[in-house]
Amino acid sequence: MAGGALPGGPGPRPARDRDPGLQPERTRLAWRRTTLSATAMAVLAGRQLLHGQAPGPVEAVLAVLMGLLWLAFMALAHRRMRAMATGRPPGLPPRTALLLVVCTLAVALCGAVILVRPGR
Repeated sequence: MAGGALPGGPGPRPARDRDPGLQPERTRLAWRRTTLSATAMAVLAGRQLLHGQAPGPVEAVLAVLMGLLWLAFMALAHRRMRAMATGRPPGLPPRTALLLVVCTLAVALCGAVILVRPGR
């Protein structure tokens, strides 16, 4: 059985059977894809907000908020990717995980506001 406990064995295989370099590399690449997606989303949201006419106060606040959320997400993701460049990092701290979740939810909320704004 690959990657699990041996039949009738005492438990999981010893850690020396795995390559410790591949999993952090895959995770680092996943973070890169996520930051690329976040950047594309921020650019498209900004384009949607500012398209066609001078931005009003709501559009300006949303654009600044989206920019700040993007910067926060990028800073947290970059710190995590740097930690992975040195090998297997410690687990994601709960505070960082919470900040990433808050950024993601706030961006989703801003996106919903952008899509349902009256007068567009």
